[in-house]
Amino acid sequence: ALPISNPSVAASLYATARAWVSELGVKSMWDLFCGVGGFGLHCATPEMTLTGIEISAEAIACAKRSAEQMGLEKVSFAALDSTAFATGEGSTPDLVLVNPPRRGIGAALCDYLSRMAPPFILYSSCNAQSMADDIIRLSEYSIVKVQLFDMFPHTAHSEVLTLLRRL
Repeated sequence: ALPISNPSVAASLYATARAWVSELGVKSMWDLFCGVGGFGLHCATPEMTLTGIEISAEAIACAKRSAEQMGLEKVSFAALDSTAFATGEGSTPDLVLVNPPRRGIGAALCDYLSRMAPPFILYSSCNAQSMADDIIRLSEYSIVKVQLFDMFPHTAHSEVLTLLRRL
């Protein structure tokens, strides 16, 4: 079995995400499928509002502890289904960060994101095919940047980071 992650490549992935987000001037961000908050917490600044959503209450407890240790005050995390949360919200953030399981974010969330129309979507995926399927559904968005991270050299397992901008 493969390890959960490759720490040096994961650090590079997070650093790249942070650099890309820092160029956008976003004030608010949702981190859907946030796990323990890695992506959102790496991309957040003290001035930025971050909402992290993850189905696992245990992961959310870790994310909250990390945010406290980092001194980030405009951060909230909740243990909810990411699609149910997003479709139930009235507000629209400047950026939606998604790092879904292998199946991708799926048609329902793609359709909702298209209607909600955040200016940017940062999509990280361990399954390039499901990501491609989702990006096709997000037809109002164009790819700004894409980068491959070879999480487990000599295997087919990699992570792909893609920045999308609303047309």
